[in-house]
Amino acid sequence: MRLSTRFSMRLSSLLTFAAASTLAAIASARPLAAQAAPFDPALAAEIDRRTAAIADKITAWRHDIHQHPELGYQEKRTAALVAAHLRALGLEVQENVGGIPGVIGTLKGAKPGPTVALRADMDALPVAELVDVPFKSTVRTVYNGVETGVMHACGHDMHTAMLMGTAEVLAGMKSRIPGTVKFLFQPAEEVPPLGGAQPMIDAGAMNGVDGVFGLHVGPGPSGTLSYRAGSITAAADSWKIIVKGKQAHGAMPANSVDPIVTSAEIVSALQTIVSRSLDLTAGPAVVTIGAIHGGLRENIIPDSVWMIGTIRTFDPKSRQVIGERMKTIATKIAEAHGATADVHVELGYSSTLNNAAMVSRFSPALKRVAGSKGAFESKSPSMAGEDFSRFADKAPGFFFNLAVTPPNVDLFNVAGNHSPLFQGDDAALPVGTRAMANVALEFLVSGGIPKTP
Repeated sequence: MRLSTRFSMRLSSLLTFAAASTLAAIASARPLAAQAAPFDPALAAEIDRRTAAIADKITAWRHDIHQHPELGYQEKRTAALVAAHLRALGLEVQENVGGIPGVIGTLKGAKPGPTVALRADMDALPVAELVDVPFKSTVRTVYNGVETGVMHACGHDMHTAMLMGTAEVLAGMKSRIPGTVKFLFQPAEEVPPLGGAQPMIDAGAMNGVDGVFGLHVGPGPSGTLSYRAGSITAAADSWKIIVKGKQAHGAMPANSVDPIVTSAEIVSALQTIVSRSLDLTAGPAVVTIGAIHGGLRENIIPDSVWMIGTIRTFDPKSRQVIGERMKTIATKIAEAHGATADVHVELGYSSTLNNAAMVSRFSPALKRVAGSKGAFESKSPSMAGEDFSRFADKAPGFFFNLAVTPPNVDLFNVAGNHSPLFQGDDAALPVGTRAMANVALEFLVSGGIPKTP
């Protein structure tokens, strides 16, 4: 296996984007009527120059946002920072879009043309940071009844800072822009099933948009870019099971209906769904228990236990089967123990599908930014979920990955997204900024992509 392919597959498996849907998306994309003219080297050079001039500012924004992380729907400080910057650039700015801390900045070019949207998410995670950096987060919160830290453990601080930089780069090139750029700063990507994308879309964020781009950071050689047509992230659903039994003294278990023992059997049995109930040739799937809680003392058998988790799929039938099997397994095991189980499955983000024509036309821009060996096609999609899928449902979308592992970190033992040890290399920030600026400007200059009937 070539090294770049190995890293690409590792990046895909670690990142915070249905198999039949993938084939349909690729098959339905219309071939280009003609090859787009080469992108003006002078425009690419100007993007490079302007990005280099503000590289320190982008890093400073990232450090500030990282040090002051905010959970989903609470990103007021981050949104205010973004809005103030966009106003200073002379953009039209909308705040509290969708009744949440969403921000839209609109840059109207000097010439007529299509409209392109660029998206960044802003929220952090309930994770206590263990990386010893000068801008380490010390923010604390209570989440699901447990005190914990707050950390940008999925790199959204980098996403936000890079898009702020992209806005400054393109604002400085307004006279050469044919069309309109919408900068979408989205809250609550980490809060399925609703998330932050849908409220912003409902408020008109995607009105008039002809194409949309986004990126996500993750492990891999810093500054490399990966992409693929079709599905790039999985459908992500959430679930909760409440097992109810009968409380009793821990020394007298015969007087109880033990929900802990019952839950232990449920946890083990849930792991058989993927291995024994699904056709995995239709696409990979995951059932994960993310948290389980019951009891307060060592000598008390509690009356109930709750557990929560996530489901990841690409195949619509697998998505349905998992939910049905979870309910059957949990309720029947509980019944066998004299307990009850309430099972709730919430459908969340759908699989993010990259438009094949978008990838075909604009992936060369990524190679222009990172070099022919630094930008490559990923061989497999990620099991992570993303509500960028909702933006891509409204206009042709292209979502790609930026690797950000610092050079001094072992790539074969690197901490992935959502880990308290996740790290992002500041040196990768200009690469992401240049990538977003290049794909946006090339989209506008080339007139977008052919419309499907």
